[in-house]
Amino acid sequence: MSNSGISASGGRHLANKDSLGKKSGDRAWPLWPIVPIYPYGQRRTLRREIIPGKLWTFEQVQGIFYVVVPIRMTVIKLSAGGLFVFSPVAPTRECLRLVRELEAEHGEVKYVVLPTVTGVEHKYFAGPFAQKFKRSQVYVAPNQWSFPIDLPMSWLGFPSKRTHVLPADPSQTPFYDEFDYATVGPIDLSIKPYTEVAFYHRATRSLLAVDTILSIPVDPPEVVTQNPFPLMFHARDSGSEALQDTPENRLKGWARIALFTFYFQPSSLDVPKLKAALREAKHASDRSKKNYFGIYPFQWRASWYESFKKLRQDGRLIVAPILQTLIFNRGPEQVLAWADKIAQWDFEQVIPCHFSAPVKASPAEFRQAFDFLERPNLQSWSGFDHSVPMADLETLGQIDRRLQKNVIPPPENKE
Repeated sequence: MSNSGISASGGRHLANKDSLGKKSGDRAWPLWPIVPIYPYGQRRTLRREIIPGKLWTFEQVQGIFYVVVPIRMTVIKLSAGGLFVFSPVAPTRECLRLVRELEAEHGEVKYVVLPTVTGVEHKYFAGPFAQKFKRSQVYVAPNQWSFPIDLPMSWLGFPSKRTHVLPADPSQTPFYDEFDYATVGPIDLSIKPYTEVAFYHRATRSLLAVDTILSIPVDPPEVVTQNPFPLMFHARDSGSEALQDTPENRLKGWARIALFTFYFQPSSLDVPKLKAALREAKHASDRSKKNYFGIYPFQWRASWYESFKKLRQDGRLIVAPILQTLIFNRGPEQVLAWADKIAQWDFEQVIPCHFSAPVKASPAEFRQAFDFLERPNLQSWSGFDHSVPMADLETLGQIDRRLQKNVIPPPENKE
């Protein structure tokens, strides 16, 4: 395609024809009140061509309190023509136009897959997306549920006559000649189960995942930098510090966003009392609504970047600490069996729904990310040893203790 270039992450960025000056209506997402998170009713879409003529990603951003991360849909061209869509993003007019451009060249969307039951930010896009491609067949992960009460999938926007549950045997699907898949779960969380399905595309040697695995880049992802305000917001050391868009602040803001995302409150972060935050807000250079009226309730210790480096682990594949300590430790045998099955596939890259993609990685490197489940530790509140400091996991530990009192069962242990 003529409007192409090389993105910082190595994929070809297919520039939207007028992507930087697009009318707000093209990026409007009217259903945002269902899951009211940033960027609310306006979602820019970045399309990237990962393998020319074969594989593309569509990226948007999402977050809370300017803790913004990428959310990603993957589109693959089928060998007989047509498109396979994995984990849809918000079907804004801009997003749909970019998909239609691929349809014009490679054939219509044939399959739409929702590979998770617990990722609300993925689930609530899938139904509306599928409605826009009326000749597609829709496949969803088993054990679907909704909160606070279970509703029929059709009530959640999924077309009833063409929505199917992914069968336990992948060979029973019409796309098995090109894809294999493996399901982790259901992991019992008492109220509702955790289930996710990872797909393997043989022709491109690509592993597609949702939340189970990821890689944290040292640089902010391109889709995040398109609106750098969240990066500037979190780069500050105090509320009175001016918001400045510099390369250093982009890196700093991104690293802190990653710490918030995975730890909620890492050990290197102190939260001042409300009175102190309000007092400091009076001296803020920007007291606009966008800047939360100058309120900045964060105090970072000098050790914060060391926490980021230990979390990031040089960009290799990791399991998010939240999954390590609150979910996968509830079903370690299931998770390890699933990881062992995936490690038998001959993939060379992993495309998660968040953070870096594609990630060059071998099956052995994928399997290594789950080694913590083979290190039981009865002294650890999570039941296992982890490759990140336990001090950074303290807030997750507090959440775990509260959940055990009322909601989810305690961690299992392999011993």
